Amino acid sequence: MSSEFAENEKRFPLYNKVRNDHDIRVYIEEQNKSMHAMGYTEHSFGHIGVVAERTGYILETLGKDDHTVDLALIAAWMHDLGNVVNRVDHSQSGAMMTFYLLDKMGFAAEDIAPVIRAIGNHDEGSGVPVSDIAAALILADKSDVRRNRVQDTPEHFDIHDRVNYSVTSSQLKINSEHTAIKLKLVIDTRYGEIGEYFEIFMERMLLCRKAAKFLNLEFHLIINEQTLM
Repeated sequence: MSSEFAENEKRFPLYNKVRNDHDIRVYIEEQNKSMHAMGYTEHSFGHIGVVAERTGYILETLGKDDHTVDLALIAAWMHDLGNVVNRVDHSQSGAMMTFYLLDKMGFAAEDIAPVIRAIGNHDEGSGVPVSDIAAALILADKSDVRRNRVQDTPEHFDIHDRVNYSVTSSQLKINSEHTAIKLKLVIDTRYGEIGEYFEIFMERMLLCRKAAKFLNLEFHLIINEQTLM
C-alpha cells in the first residue's frame, strides 16, 4: 500500500511498526484465506489498506492529533484479524488477538486500550461508536464496497459478490464545512440492483449514521447521483 500514512514513519511510527510486523502480516493473509473459503469478499491487504486510508483521512480532516491518528491506523490495519478464528464475533476475537500481539511488541496499555476498544466495536452485529477512533473505523470499514473486492468467478456470485462487482466508483468525503460525510457510489445496474445494496448493507449504513453522529457529522449515502440517506 502506498499512502501518506504508510510512508510517513516520523508522524506515524507505531502504525509503521505494526504494518511491517511479520506475524501480523501472516495473520492478515491467513484470515483472508478463511474468508475466501467461506465465499466472502476480499479482506486482505487491499481492504485494510482502504480502511486505513479512510480512517486516517476522517480523523485528520476533523483535526485530530497525530498520535490519535497513529492509533487509529493500527486499529484499521488489525481490525479483521479475528476472521482467522471465525467470522462469528470476529471483532471480539480480533480485539483479543490485537491485545496479545501489541502487548508482545511492547506497546503501552494507554495505546493498546483505544485500539482494541475500536476493533471490538467495528462490526454491525454488536458494534457501537464508543470513541473517535471506533467511529472513524466503522465509517471506513463499512464504506469499502468495490468491484475488486470480489474473489469468486461470475458463475459463483452471490448477492454480496453482485453488489460489490456492480460498484464502479466509491468515494467517502467530508464536506468543507465539516458538517457531513458522504458515501458516493456509482452502481452499474447490469450487475447488481440498488435494492440489493440496501438488502445487505442497510444495517451497516445505519451504523455509519450513528458513527457519523458521534463525530458531529451527518451521514449521507448517494448512489448514482441520488441521495438515499
